[in-house]
Amino acid sequence: MTLQWYPGHMTKARRELVALLPSQHFVIEVLDARLPLSSQNPMLAELRGNKPCVKVLTKSDLADPAMTALWIAHLQRETASKVFAFAATTNNPAYSRKMISIAAKKFGFVYRLGKPVRAVIAGVPNVGKSTLINVLMEHNVAATGDKPAVTKRQQRVELKDHTVLTDSPGMMWPKIEDERNAMRLAFAGSIPSTAIDFHTTAMISAEYVLEHYGTVVAARYKLDAVPDSPAALLTEIGRRRGGLRAGGAVDLHQASEIFIHDFRSGKLGAITLEQPPAAPDLGM
Repeated sequence: MTLQWYPGHMTKARRELVALLPSQHFVIEVLDARLPLSSQNPMLAELRGNKPCVKVLTKSDLADPAMTALWIAHLQRETASKVFAFAATTNNPAYSRKMISIAAKKFGFVYRLGKPVRAVIAGVPNVGKSTLINVLMEHNVAATGDKPAVTKRQQRVELKDHTVLTDSPGMMWPKIEDERNAMRLAFAGSIPSTAIDFHTTAMISAEYVLEHYGTVVAARYKLDAVPDSPAALLTEIGRRRGGLRAGGAVDLHQASEIFIHDFRSGKLGAITLEQPPAAPDLGM
């Protein structure tokens, strides 16, 4: 399955990013720690070329910490000195600012009077770019939300160390040819339900989650055992969470919505949907 979800404003965002990149010292690419590979935009990698890149894994408090550590190690190894990677959390802004500063110095960029270090923040929709800006600034300067495409235009802020950051709108690539990537992005909320419906997203995502985090899921929904299929899981969620229609039929759409929102909010547990190549094979 090839997914095409590329709203018109993303064409404008791409054009503006292309115009901005030459004036930037490095790129900060924001990735969802629960899907660091699927949330990497291949178009962004092409646009930035050899420009240094800081890869920030946001939402790491919602991800499997052991897998996050493996991903950080993999990203650091992958492209040596041109990439610096770290995991950010909303409750430790000082750490995130420190890591951005360390990365800039590693790349050879230091503030000089009247000549600030400049970086653009980029990534797919709903991955946490604006939240990162707010964390770094220690107050809300960028609008955030739980739906894709909240940021519609570039916004520029200056940190205490005089690093100037530009927050760019979320940008997807025109065709997502890997169905697994598309489903992970939809499950995490980077692709709206108008492009992939909740039931399809939940069914495909639940297969992986049950296989690798089955006990976590059973604990969340107070099940005696791990369900043997995605359909069985959604049926149990519907029965236990008010998803029964007249006659006792389960509303699978409502059950799917509950499952997806529990994952996105972290109520389902600390879950990572993919692994770096060097990690033990988990089968997806």
